[in-house]
Amino acid sequence: MVPKNTIKSYITEYQEFASNISVIEREFDLEEEGNYVFTGCRRSGKTYALFQIIQNRLAKGASIEEMLYINFEDERLLELKTEDLNGILEAYQELFPYKPILFFDEIQNIDGWEKFARRLADTKYQIYITGSNANMLSRDISTTLGGRFFVKEVFPLNFEEYLQFQGISFSEIDFFSPKAIEIKRAFNQYFINGGFPESTRFKNSREYVSNIYKKVLYGDIVARHNIRNDYALELLIKKLAESIGDESSNQRISNLLKASGAKLAVNTLVDYTQYCNDAYLIFKVNNYLSKFAERESRKKYYFIDNGILNLFLSKGKAQLFENFVFSHLLKTQKEDFFYLRDGQEVDFYLESKKTLIQASYTLAHPETRKRELKSISKMRQMVAVEKAIIITYEEEESLEFEGMPIEVLPAWKWALQ
Repeated sequence: MVPKNTIKSYITEYQEFASNISVIEREFDLEEEGNYVFTGCRRSGKTYALFQIIQNRLAKGASIEEMLYINFEDERLLELKTEDLNGILEAYQELFPYKPILFFDEIQNIDGWEKFARRLADTKYQIYITGSNANMLSRDISTTLGGRFFVKEVFPLNFEEYLQFQGISFSEIDFFSPKAIEIKRAFNQYFINGGFPESTRFKNSREYVSNIYKKVLYGDIVARHNIRNDYALELLIKKLAESIGDESSNQRISNLLKASGAKLAVNTLVDYTQYCNDAYLIFKVNNYLSKFAERESRKKYYFIDNGILNLFLSKGKAQLFENFVFSHLLKTQKEDFFYLRDGQEVDFYLESKKTLIQASYTLAHPETRKRELKSISKMRQMVAVEKAIIITYEEEESLEFEGMPIEVLPAWKWALQ
């Protein structure tokens, strides 16, 4: 049992810290009276989402004394047990005469936290929780918390947010203006290093991202699932990185691993890829045109962020580029998206917006241009299409092919629309 006076000192210490920390605003669409669980990849900004909510409340006139923030990963709180959770509220109530808004950071470190959180929600406390994927996955939360909480996924920064973190403002800009040059320079870094918020602080962002990957790999996948053959898992992730943009079947991936000296049964491979997906490391995209049964056996895989993908690629601008387009859609689209493949292929299809998107690093080669345009032309005959875009690294033009207007946009400009 942690002494109550000790908990009181933590409460006031955290209040001072949370009210004074510098926060760069990110856009979170939240219900004013809702209870939330923030989940996502490690170091993607879940804790800072709590700080942002606290500071927004302060800006609207609330006092910090009305808020109770506890970081359960603080090493001084490692001895907290289930019975201490009620003691936290009691300690707060002896300090302040309010019904506080609760901010519980990494509360899943305490066994039995679920019943505590559900009871508080039932007694009309407003609660915000962050969850580490080592112990709490978004697909578990509705069962764990009985539908009393909204789930909000937090991803690494999109490019617009990345510019804000770098202190670079933008609006409608001319392609050749000095501001555009500054933005393009920032995009070059974002494209390679990715968008983990704190990576912008470090000169060696690759090492920082590598540490995030290792924590996800060993903490959220190997340890959580008691994986003994971690060599096969690491090789699987490497092969998925090298296969970005390719449609892959489970059998094909199994054969690639076998050729590299790692045997992995197909059923185990399916489990491993699901573990990686649960940990927000990789994501699956289905072929919109395939039959339902085929969707589970053949799909494309992408990584959450170019910074992690780039750890595995010595060469591969085309793979990084297609993954960038995917990750931007992941971070900004609120609905599922697909790829289209039937002889020819379109990289992404946004069904709700009836939009085709091709990711092509450059259209400078005539054969590449011809292939991309023919694929768009074929797929517009197979699905509902109102708009077609080809994303390139730096080329821009408006063209028409077989009566279909097609917009060609540089990636940095497309990412700021």
